[in-house]
Amino acid sequence: MATEKKRTIRPIVRLAISMGCPCSIGPEVAVRAALDLEKRDRRAYPLIIGDLEAARAGARAAHIDERRVVKVRTPQDAWDYAWRGAIFVHETQAPLAAGDRKPGKPTAASGAAQLGWIDDALDLVTGGEADALVTGPVSKDAIARSGARGASSFRGHTEHLARRLDAGDVTMAFYSDGLVSSLVTTHLPIAKVPRAITREAVARAIVHTAELVSLVPSEAHRRCIAVASLNPHAGEAGLLGGEEATAIAPGIALAKKQIEKAKLRVAVEGPVGAETAFRRANLGWFSAVVAMYHDQATIPMKLSSFGSTVNVTVGLPVVRTSVDHGTGYDIAGKGEAESHGMLHAMALAAQLWRAREKRRRRR
Repeated sequence: MATEKKRTIRPIVRLAISMGCPCSIGPEVAVRAALDLEKRDRRAYPLIIGDLEAARAGARAAHIDERRVVKVRTPQDAWDYAWRGAIFVHETQAPLAAGDRKPGKPTAASGAAQLGWIDDALDLVTGGEADALVTGPVSKDAIARSGARGASSFRGHTEHLARRLDAGDVTMAFYSDGLVSSLVTTHLPIAKVPRAITREAVARAIVHTAELVSLVPSEAHRRCIAVASLNPHAGEAGLLGGEEATAIAPGIALAKKQIEKAKLRVAVEGPVGAETAFRRANLGWFSAVVAMYHDQATIPMKLSSFGSTVNVTVGLPVVRTSVDHGTGYDIAGKGEAESHGMLHAMALAAQLWRAREKRRRRR
């Protein structure tokens, strides 16, 4: 008599979704992705942290019956009910006036609200009321000028979350099914990049990237990370610049020792000319590319998989993913926004949380 295979039931993952700017495409992509997530992962439950009326407006723009948008009193209500076809919203800030959620017209109040929703969603995760954080698109300018406490220093989710969690140095990474990349430096003026590239910064980004690729399936022929050069052609033995020899190569050496100690089983190659590194990664030679500065990574990522790339902050004590696009103020409220990026961000957050939990239980 044949024995029945034991079914592996994936654990429920509770996702806290910060809406992003209420005047942006954030509400629209959040409600549409929350509705579509069941098709990707039936055991991932999303809860939008934001403004109820902005979410309903997003539903109308997405041609979704706004009656599906349901306000919950507590996050637990969303996890308990988990009605299929419902989109749950938890208002943690005061409801916005109509003028503060007008498409394409951010205000000081909307800037303060979107920062508040980030913090409130994060608090749900750190407080054990949710498992992973997914963030919508925000306006750095609207937040910084909002007058909210601590807002003037806001330069992006990555830096803000690291500061909130006292996480030290973290790494901004971009994940897609065909290409993964990460950054040694993030939101810096290009003139300040060379000085910020140090042995320690390079090693940190490499190790964090190795941690990421070890958690997710890879289409590459082997688990190997390419470390891009800063200068053309990897500096041409110093003829075109010396950062490869003084910082990048020493950083690779340090990272290899740390990766071996952590038993991550991920190889590292470099410095490799950036154009070569990304071309070969796109062909499946590498699992990921560590880039030296923001646009070195984002240009190839957006050319190859714009709309489906997920922003991941590696090095935080919690799972955090995000869309890779901005606020889209020019199309906000018009029903033209694509929600694939937010859907991928939700699905990846659930996948990463499960992988981390599986690894934690093995230790």
